[in-house]
Amino acid sequence: MKKLGTFVLLGLLAGEPLMAQDVAEGETVFQRRCAACHTLDGSNRVGPSLQGVVGREAGTAEGFRYSGAMEGSGLVWDAETLVQYLENPRDMVPGTRMVLRLPDEKDRRNVVDFLSTQ
Repeated sequence: MKKLGTFVLLGLLAGEPLMAQDVAEGETVFQRRCAACHTLDGSNRVGPSLQGVVGREAGTAEGFRYSGAMEGSGLVWDAETLVQYLENPRDMVPGTRMVLRLPDEKDRRNVVDFLSTQ
């Protein structure tokens, strides 16, 4: 809970509206839509672990074999980049292996808020 509290406080200090229920909803969406391929514990599945993804350079999770497109994307996963990527991964990084899309912007933002606490 300490991470969540810090994240909420930082969001408020930055002037960005961030509510704890958004993070909780993001966790629900993550479990429902993302957890079949991704973990948050550092282990990889079909997709890389998303532990510490916010702020990480794309294509660099330890032990995961990325597509050449992702390795060469030059992206750094900040909140807005993740929101955009989750809308349509293959439009943003042609050649990525990720096929899942989150069409609802609120779901995308909530998932990114949740991932920011991991």
